[in-house]
Amino acid sequence: MGLNDIFKALGDETRRKVLMMLSERDLTAGQIANAFNQSWPTISYHLEMLEKVGLITSERKGRNIVYSLNTTILEEILVFFANVKSRRDKNG
Repeated sequence: MGLNDIFKALGDETRRKVLMMLSERDLTAGQIANAFNQSWPTISYHLEMLEKVGLITSERKGRNIVYSLNTTILEEILVFFANVKSRRDKNG
């Protein structure tokens, strides 16, 4: 997945909220779903989109799926913006 897909995933408020939740700690799918007033299929779709672009990872632990923030991808996004800013600074 490329940056365009990542930015598309970040374009949704629910997905951004999920990322903020996961920035504090790893959470099960149920814990994430309980924080929203949306159907389970909708939350599942958002989690799938975030995982598909690599922003989060999942691991089955017993009967639960635990989601974690993938900080490597976030670092790549920060590098992208740093490069954009650096080019802008060089070109005035």
